[in-house]
Amino acid sequence: MMRIAVASGKGGTGKTTVATGLALYLSRRQSVHVIDCDVEAPNAALLLHPAIFLAGPVMRPVPAIDESRCDHCGKCSDACRFNAIAVTASRVVLFPEICHSCGGCTEVCPRGAITERPRAIGEFADGSVGKIQFTQGSLNAGETATVALIRAVRQMEREADVLLLDAPPGASCPMIAAVEDTDCVVLVTEPTPFGLNDLRIAAEAVRRMDLRAGVVINRDGIGDARVDRFCASAGLPVLGRIAEDRAIAEAYSRGEHPFETVPAFRAAMAAIAQSLGAEASA
Repeated sequence: MMRIAVASGKGGTGKTTVATGLALYLSRRQSVHVIDCDVEAPNAALLLHPAIFLAGPVMRPVPAIDESRCDHCGKCSDACRFNAIAVTASRVVLFPEICHSCGGCTEVCPRGAITERPRAIGEFADGSVGKIQFTQGSLNAGETATVALIRAVRQMEREADVLLLDAPPGASCPMIAAVEDTDCVVLVTEPTPFGLNDLRIAAEAVRRMDLRAGVVINRDGIGDARVDRFCASAGLPVLGRIAEDRAIAEAYSRGEHPFETVPAFRAAMAAIAQSLGAEASA
């Protein structure tokens, strides 16, 4: 299996369009599993239209305090690096939304007053469309456990020729959780000053993870050559280019995938897939 993550330094660069376009191209001859790891705003399903056959909550453990056993010593609060527990002289206050489920508080409590209980942080959905298997995570409103949910849906990876991970935008912890342990990271950018700035940040994050990476320049033709110069200086191959094309935007606005309606977009997906290597070419 080849594991490919599609990421971007900023939102709105066309990351999901590229990820799903590659899935549609590769699935013509290979089995593909798409996992939408952009759990705060999953939208790959809007382009792929999979049939969902299984869905349910994603849980993680959070502390529960037995006040009848607690002597308010404060050791649990001292041990929590994320300030998810506050202890006063008369009560313990929990902030489950920022708990990282490390279990440290249960280990240090001298009176055994802390146990763990499951808390729903989001939902998963599993389905398929043609030869594409599909999984997505969706974070509950008000939750901050983005990384935990990404790791949970990544554990639902199934056997396929190619795994495509649609990563969250940016270069913070959620993006890192989505791209770690992959064979290649495709960084989607635009040839603009904003695109270049955020590409630099994302490329540095991937470099520090020692992951193979390449760049796809979307809306090619609207800017200048600074992105190309950066890629050359950083040793990042340009895997492909998607020209600025009104037909792509029109297809997207209708809820259609440009892969199905814009020949130039299909050709761009073929070029990107072939640049990724023989294992991912169809």
